[in-house]
Amino acid sequence: MILHLYFARRFAMSFLALTGVLFALVVLVNLVEETRRAGGLDISLGQIMGLTLLNAPATINLILPLIMILATVALFVSLARSSELVVTRAAGRSAIRALIAPVVVALIIGGLAVTMLNPIVAATSKRYLQLSEGYRTGGAAALSISREGLWLRQGGAQGQTVIRALRANADASVLFDVTFLTYAPGGGPVRRIQADSAALQNGEWQLRRAKSWPLSQGLNSEANAVLHDRLSIPSTLTLERIRETFGSPDAVSIWDLPQFITQLEQAGFSARRHKVWLQSELARPLFLMAMVLVASAFTMRHTRFGGTGVAVLTAVLLGFGLYFIRSFAQILGENGQIPIALAAWAPPVASILLAMGLLLHAEDG
Repeated sequence: MILHLYFARRFAMSFLALTGVLFALVVLVNLVEETRRAGGLDISLGQIMGLTLLNAPATINLILPLIMILATVALFVSLARSSELVVTRAAGRSAIRALIAPVVVALIIGGLAVTMLNPIVAATSKRYLQLSEGYRTGGAAALSISREGLWLRQGGAQGQTVIRALRANADASVLFDVTFLTYAPGGGPVRRIQADSAALQNGEWQLRRAKSWPLSQGLNSEANAVLHDRLSIPSTLTLERIRETFGSPDAVSIWDLPQFITQLEQAGFSARRHKVWLQSELARPLFLMAMVLVASAFTMRHTRFGGTGVAVLTAVLLGFGLYFIRSFAQILGENGQIPIALAAWAPPVASILLAMGLLLHAEDG
């Protein structure tokens, strides 16, 4: 038990040290990139730094498998150089038993990543999108999906417009049973429009069978209402921005994702991408465990045998390969080419079986 705790502590320290180093590197790279994007915009250094820090957790979450591989490599290379693995084997413990502690720590880290890091990334990513959009356009564009339907907000120097639609088509290009409520800059509502449908084309909303009510004080809105067979309303939104806002599953906390999937389907959108993401997040602890097993299969050897650099490079490349296969399987699942459960759970399970095969081939047990 004491030996397991020792290995667990060493692995956790390696993981935390690498996470800190890579976090600093990510912040530096993102700071340079955000400074480049802010060229020509009236954005202070403090605002740029805020955007950088908001974007950093998402990057760390993305490279978590790489950190796990590097932490495992650092642990076992260190143990091999100090001959601690040799002593462990001489004491009657097999190399595979020495993996119990790192694997358990990896599962704990994976569980924390799913239950704690995922909501943090969702909150920071959402805030990052809101702030960056506000800095670039002068008015934030927001989207919300609830039981009442789809809610959008667009705005600029001319004021804000709140858009509510009962439902939409699968790619969000057409809204149905839609209402536009326009607000004056710094003031109250000035116009309400209700239409059967609204299609976003060439920087404007194309409304069909619309009715417009002026909302000026002291004015009879119904008496001054106007019917339009077709009506165009300028828009600062684009289809790409709308899809990016609601279509990114990592912008929704895993705790809220099941309800969000239900609301997406009720609003008429396809929620398959979010379902694949949910299952993939639940399978993440297994994938991180697979990264530990893969890295250990190439580094649990004494340094006197030589080839340590090649072994480390092979472990990292194999880890990248498995990560690519996992991402490719997710894409196939999102496109409906393979079942959702297969897309999310098959890569981690296959990676574990592959790593165990390599370990059993290399070790005598």
